[in-house]
Amino acid sequence: MGIHRILLSIFFTVLIAHLAQAQPMTDYEIELDDIVTGLSQPVAGANAGDGSGRLFIVEQKGRIRIVQDGALVTDPFLDISSRVRVNSSGYDERGLLGLAFHPDYAENGRFFVNYTAPGGQNALSVIAEYHVSANDPNRADMEETRLLTYSQPEGNHNGGQLAFGPDGMLYIAAGDGGGAGDQHGPIGNGQNLDTLLGKNLRINVNDANGGFIPRDNPFVDGDGMDEIWAYGLRNPWRFSFDRGTGALFCADVGQNRIEEINIIEKGGNYGWRVMEGSDCYNPSSNCDRSGKILPIAEYAHGANRISVTGGYVYRGSVFSSLHGNYVFADYGGDMFVLENATPGVWTLKEAPWRYSDGPASAVSFSSFVEDEEGEVYVLYTRGGFFNSPGRLARVTVPGDTPLSAGEWDAYQ
Repeated sequence: MGIHRILLSIFFTVLIAHLAQAQPMTDYEIELDDIVTGLSQPVAGANAGDGSGRLFIVEQKGRIRIVQDGALVTDPFLDISSRVRVNSSGYDERGLLGLAFHPDYAENGRFFVNYTAPGGQNALSVIAEYHVSANDPNRADMEETRLLTYSQPEGNHNGGQLAFGPDGMLYIAAGDGGGAGDQHGPIGNGQNLDTLLGKNLRINVNDANGGFIPRDNPFVDGDGMDEIWAYGLRNPWRFSFDRGTGALFCADVGQNRIEEINIIEKGGNYGWRVMEGSDCYNPSSNCDRSGKILPIAEYAHGANRISVTGGYVYRGSVFSSLHGNYVFADYGGDMFVLENATPGVWTLKEAPWRYSDGPASAVSFSSFVEDEEGEVYVLYTRGGFFNSPGRLARVTVPGDTPLSAGEWDAYQ
C-alpha cells in the first residue's frame, strides 16, 4: 500500500510554497461511530448490491469477513490465506487487497478479488473470480478462476483496488511495482505503456472469448498494452466511482512530499514519475508537463499526513452537508472533504473528527466502504495497524440534517 511508510520526520519541513498557500480550510466536523471491532488488518470493503445490507470486509492476510445487521459474522465468507503471499506479522504491502461484486451478483453469484501470490520476480498480482456457495449466502466456494496476472518486482506498491464501473467493466488499480522513485527501467513503470504496472486497468469479465479486453480501451491495437485504461500512477490506494455522475476518483500515494486525488479519464497520463502531484519529480525541475493531467486536489506531507487513503463521493441521504462531496483521509490520521459547491470545482477542506465515544486519538485509516444506500464507512485501527484490532466505523456529521424527499429523489 505505499501507505505504510513510516519515514516521516525528515519530510515534515519539506513543504512546497504553493501547497502551503493552498492548505485546506476547516469546514466539516466528522464523528466516527464504531460498528464492529475485532478485524485483523482490514484493507478494503464492499457491498454486494444484492439488497441484503451486508458489508464485506477484506483482511490483508487472506480473509473476507461479513458485517450483517451491525455484527461481525464469526465464519469468514472466503479464506484464501494459503494462497496469499504476505508476511505473517509486521509490515507488508502484499496480501488480499481488493474485492468487487459483479453488478448482477444477486443473480449470478460472481465476485472478484485482487491478491498477491507466490511467483513472479517478488510476487504475482492475481485478479481472480469466485462464486458464492449455492447452499449458504454467507460462504463462498473455494474454486478459483484466474483472469489476469502480472509480476511484482518489489514487495510494495501493489495497488489492489477493484471496482465495477457504470459501464459494467471491471477496473483494477496497479501500483508502479515498488522501490523508491519508480526505479525499474529507464523511464520507470508509470510512463511505460509496455507494462501493466503504474496503471489503471479495465477488463470485461463477461467476454472470456475476447480475452477480457474491451475493444474501446485506449491502447487496443496501438502503442500500449490492451488492458490499460490510464497511466502515470504511483500507487493508487483506493479508487471509487461516484454513483451520481460515474466519475472515477483515484487517490494516488506520493513519493515523499505530495499526496493527490485525480479524476481518471480514458487514456489519461497522470504524470508519475515525471511528476509528483503538480510538481516535477524526475527531473526535479523543468520537467515535461505536456499531456499530463494534474490532480483535482493535493496536499503536502506533515504530521498525520503521510499517505493518502481514497474514499467516496457521498451519495447517501442522511447528511445533506456531505452530499456530492468526496470524503477521504490520510493513513496517518487526518480526514478531508473535497467540496464540490461549484460544478467542476473542488475545494479541499479539513474535516476534524472525533469518536462518537470520545476525542480523536492516533489511528491508521486504511480504507473506506460504501453501503447499498450510499452511506460511507471507514476501516481503521487505533494505535498501530499491525498490532491493534481493526474497526469499521460509520462516518457521520453530528447535527446535520438529511436530504428532503425531493432532494433525494432528484439524485436517484
